[in-house]
Amino acid sequence: MSKLVIVPTPIGNLGDISARAIDALARCDIILCEDTRVCSKLLNHLKMNKKMLPYRDDNEEKQVQKIIDLIGKGSTVCLTSDAGTPAISDPGYRIVNACRRRKIPVEPLPGACALITALAASGLPSDGFLFLGFLPSKTSARTNMFKKYADFDHTLIFYESCHRILKFLKDLQDIMGATRVICVAREMTKLHEIFHVGEIGQVYEEIMGMSTKGEYVIVVAPQRFKFSP
Repeated sequence: MSKLVIVPTPIGNLGDISARAIDALARCDIILCEDTRVCSKLLNHLKMNKKMLPYRDDNEEKQVQKIIDLIGKGSTVCLTSDAGTPAISDPGYRIVNACRRRKIPVEPLPGACALITALAASGLPSDGFLFLGFLPSKTSARTNMFKKYADFDHTLIFYESCHRILKFLKDLQDIMGATRVICVAREMTKLHEIFHVGEIGQVYEEIMGMSTKGEYVIVVAPQRFKFSP
């Protein structure tokens, strides 16, 4: 039966690909991928050769109808991302929405997701959280977001690039205070995986003295939460 299958991919360690994900990729007709070069590495690891179709932020809207037509003609299409679960701070929701509106079957597979991995390993409250993804690159817009959620009753989770992590933490400290408890996770599941957990001031000093290469997840505890090493 033709359908769209949402296939999470490893966020670093290729060994994290699930058996169901491997089976879905092997059986599908077409794989939607952000970057064919990244997807090719995974497929080579799995010893697969599949047809790939680029599906990114800049062409997502244009590709939707083409994909719907392919499924309508009998193709099973796998939606992937470069790393993690598609449609979570990655392209995907438009094609899923289009399939739902047309009653096309959508099969979601569970799998790797950076925000959940970081939250689970942070030691910060996980009974409720708000994921805000990547914040605007401009300082004023970013600090406005921090002000808006500074008093939020539950844990906050953000993504940030290596290019802006220090500015992000400096702005976070300026708005929420140096004693706010956070976890900064870098390069999860990879060789140089590291978690910085403590008050913002302490974590900021730690990261300033290190290489900032890699991808980051920042978990911010609610104001009431205190951390004692």
